[in-house]
Amino acid sequence: MNLSGSITLFQYWNRLRDGRPAPKRTEVEPADIKTLLADTFILEKDTRGEAVFRLAGTRLCAIYGRELKGFSFPSLWREKDQRLMARLIQGVFQQKSVVLATYEGFSRAGRSTRFELLALPLDGGAEHPRCLGIISTAEKPFWLGADPIVDVLIDSIRVIDPEREPLFLKNRPAISVPALAPSELEAPQTISEFGRARRIRHLVVLDGGREE
Repeated sequence: MNLSGSITLFQYWNRLRDGRPAPKRTEVEPADIKTLLADTFILEKDTRGEAVFRLAGTRLCAIYGRELKGFSFPSLWREKDQRLMARLIQGVFQQKSVVLATYEGFSRAGRSTRFELLALPLDGGAEHPRCLGIISTAEKPFWLGADPIVDVLIDSIRVIDPEREPLFLKNRPAISVPALAPSELEAPQTISEFGRARRIRHLVVLDGGREE
């Protein structure tokens, strides 16, 4: 976790959950994270079970050049990566996993900049799972927000168990992520079965579970 926005949101979420798998969605107070709101989002499941934006910050909408509310989260990614991203978010919804990703975004005019995405589970009950997240960038190029991001190339993805993983992840190396076709993906439940740290395709699953 390299960017201050991701670290600050993770700290806030971690305090709210207070040892639980996830805090309740009603516990999140926008005023507590007002400096992050422009870059944050909340995902929910639609009637088809797909992750869609329930809320999205103003800067995030400007980056993609459209209002993201109601928009499909997987559709932000390249077609061959959409199934992977959908499964990762389902892991956030169902297994209360934490996902950290870095990617390069390409604008309509061919410019590019790098982003960091953090996705955190919220407890909305079995029927109403939620995901709280942030997308931020270390650089603030002059064109960002005026020249929309229209293509994305994933650099790295990490599935984190916050019970085991140190709070600050700045010095842990990320894994390079080659683009995969949907047929090459593992079953989603294998991503969230925490045991010893192990490699699954191009992901890393870190040790998880609480000590008895």
